[in-house]
Amino acid sequence: MPDNVLQFLHLEERQAVSVVLKYKAKLIDKGLKEATVNRRLAAVKSLVEMGRKLGACHYTLADIKGEKVTSYRDTTGVDAGTFEQILRQCDRTTLAGKRDYALLRLLWGNALRRNEISQLSLCDFDPGSRTLRVLGKGRGSQSEMVDLGAATVEAIADWLDAKGGNSSPDAPLFSALDFANSGHRLTGDGICKIVVRHSEKAGIKKQMSPHRIRHSAITAALDATDGNVRKVQKLSRHKNLNTLMVYDDNRGRDQQDVTEMLDGMF
Repeated sequence: MPDNVLQFLHLEERQAVSVVLKYKAKLIDKGLKEATVNRRLAAVKSLVEMGRKLGACHYTLADIKGEKVTSYRDTTGVDAGTFEQILRQCDRTTLAGKRDYALLRLLWGNALRRNEISQLSLCDFDPGSRTLRVLGKGRGSQSEMVDLGAATVEAIADWLDAKGGNSSPDAPLFSALDFANSGHRLTGDGICKIVVRHSEKAGIKKQMSPHRIRHSAITAALDATDGNVRKVQKLSRHKNLNTLMVYDDNRGRDQQDVTEMLDGMF
């Protein structure tokens, strides 16, 4: 170990705590983010713990607390009217247009993630019961059934009918159509490119992605249900209701409403 590390480990607890608190203050003065400060403090604490195990020191830094991290999640998206403009860019007289239209409707109507769509196979789609079996995020090999809207079922069936070809149950529900990858499963990156292409054609200035559409759909659902987070949780499939509350908080304009009220008092 370097001499300065050993010197630090050999300090008395009061001295060591003082050194680390000064180090923490310097990190904050530098303008480092709370999470960065906490990571560096954690590294020092790990060093001390290892030193205790090896008998190089006899104190602990447990009383030194990290900075409180306030996470911000950007859940902004586009409204239904704007998304409709994106849908209109799909030329449904072509095979690619039919596929893209079905994919976009599924992204919006069920707020699916791009990897969830990429993993879909023909056997997962049941037009009769209007359901789709989805391998959800963080669920390992466990799948769940989600209900589909009538228009989405019709769009997917139209795409599959036009595509023809491989009807194996394990065949991808959405496949690539370019010469090099024709018939292969559409990747998450491929889905992202489709979203970006049609969004740009629609003149959307906001940076779009499959997850941005998911944000848009969840926010639109909260608006349509007057903020019924438990009902919308069935759509978003968030395990933690607090995650969905972030969407509800971000869509609200409570602070502006209160400010306008106060501003109009005199």
